[in-house]
Amino acid sequence: MGINYQIRDGIAHFVIDNGTMNVITPQIHKEFFHRLKEFEIDPEARVGLIYGAGGRSFSAGDDIKNRYTPARTRQQELEAVLFLHQKEGDSPARPGWEEDVYRHRRFKPIVAAVSGYCLGAGFAYMLLHSDIRVADASAKFGLPEVNFGAAGMSATLRLARQIPPALAAYIALTGEFIGAEQAHRMSLVNEVVEPAALLDRAEAVARLIMRNPPTAVRVEMEALAIGEEMSRHDAVHYGQNLYRLHRLSYEGPGSKEGFFTRRGGSDEHRI
Repeated sequence: MGINYQIRDGIAHFVIDNGTMNVITPQIHKEFFHRLKEFEIDPEARVGLIYGAGGRSFSAGDDIKNRYTPARTRQQELEAVLFLHQKEGDSPARPGWEEDVYRHRRFKPIVAAVSGYCLGAGFAYMLLHSDIRVADASAKFGLPEVNFGAAGMSATLRLARQIPPALAAYIALTGEFIGAEQAHRMSLVNEVVEPAALLDRAEAVARLIMRNPPTAVRVEMEALAIGEEMSRHDAVHYGQNLYRLHRLSYEGPGSKEGFFTRRGGSDEHRI
């Protein structure tokens, strides 16, 4: 149980596997963080694909039944949060690995395939660590934590930058779940497909990315992530510097043929 990780034909599969709802434990947060770092430096992994095991659910979020054993004092809790990389053996003894996951800046693309529940921490995994999202009709999204007095995730996700503020407020303040078609209208997901087609379609999208030079994808990922945080003037300046850096150095496939050379393959289902 945990994060099943393997690379097949250039695609790194991150599979959340923990019971019927694929709930997330501190151990899974820790595993996911380290797998993300491994993925980013492995040249064999061109693109990632994240989904829940067994077609049950992507993830229903943190395991609210998880308890730290033995129980800790408030001082121990404070030390666990502040001294993040304490010696903890095989089983994480601190809350906080989720912070490592949420703060991690990633410059290699991941496609999400979402079925069933995608809630709380699972919703955060999708929003923060996927770039293109395919859902099936069974998918349900939300931040139910507000229902039991936990709050703050909408800031972690910068939800009001992902979707319009009024829609972000509905998700953050009501705790209600939204279905796949509504998520598509909100632009939380790129498309909705039949359940039987979910993984095939997500993998097909991953392969569209893999057709492109890895260095170009890497630079474009940086442009997307950092350009979003800049003023228009600074973003133009930064983007042109990235362009020059890459274009003047690039000698890979397509470098001699020019911009308008046609590539092989179908143009169907472009996002």
